[in-house]
Amino acid sequence: MSARGPVLAVCGLAFEAAVAAGPQVVTVSRGGRSAALAAAIEQEIDRGVVALISFGVAGALVPEMRPGTLIVADAIVTASGRVETHARWAGALRRRLPQALGHAIAGVDRLVTDAAEKRALGQETGAAAVDMESHIVARIAHERGLPFVALRAVADPLRRSMPPAAQVAMREDGGVDLPAVLGSIARSPLQLPELLRIGLDSRRALSALRESRRLLGDRLGYADLDELLVDVI
Repeated sequence: MSARGPVLAVCGLAFEAAVAAGPQVVTVSRGGRSAALAAAIEQEIDRGVVALISFGVAGALVPEMRPGTLIVADAIVTASGRVETHARWAGALRRRLPQALGHAIAGVDRLVTDAAEKRALGQETGAAAVDMESHIVARIAHERGLPFVALRAVADPLRRSMPPAAQVAMREDGGVDLPAVLGSIARSPLQLPELLRIGLDSRRALSALRESRRLLGDRLGYADLDELLVDVI
C-alpha cells in the first residue's frame, strides 16, 4: 500500500469543506444528496486520491455527546451492517487529537430531526452519533479498496428536535439556502430562539473542527502512514 497522493475529505456542507481543504486535501460536499455525493467521490478516486475521510459535523445519539465533542469513528453502522474504519489511520488521528472519542457513527440518507428518533437510532445501532456522509464513504472505500476514516464534531445534541428552518437550510452544493431559512422563520417565528441555539452549538463544533484541522496537518493525519511504511520497508 502506498500512502502517497492526495486525500479526499467528504463533507455534507460547504463550510465543512472549507475547513478541511488544504495542501494535498481535495474536498467534495453535496448537501446531503447521496447519489450526487457518491458520484463526486467516484470521480475524485478516478483522478487519483488515495484515501477518504468523512469530515464535518454530526448529530448526537447518546446524551454524553455534547456540542463540540470530537469523534474518531472506529466503525460506520447502517441498516445493512457495520464497516470498520482504517485502524492505523484512525490511531494516527487519536494520537494527534487525544481529546477525541472513539465510537461508531451511524450513517443515514436523510436528516434525523426528532429527538426520540435519534435516541431510538442510537439504541438500535449502538452508535454515538449520526451523519449523512460517512456510510457513503465507507461503502465506496470498501468497494474501491481504499483506506477511510471519519472525523466528526457533534453539533446537534440528543435532546434537540430540529426546527423546520434547519431542515430546509442545505442547498444541493452544501451551502446555506438563506431564502428558504428566512421564509420558514417568517411562517413560524417562534422557532427563532432554537435556531440561535443551533447556531451557537454549530459554532462550537466548527471551532473543534478547525483546531483538529490545524493539529492534523497537510493530509489530515494520513501523512503519518508514510512514516509507518518507511519503518516497515
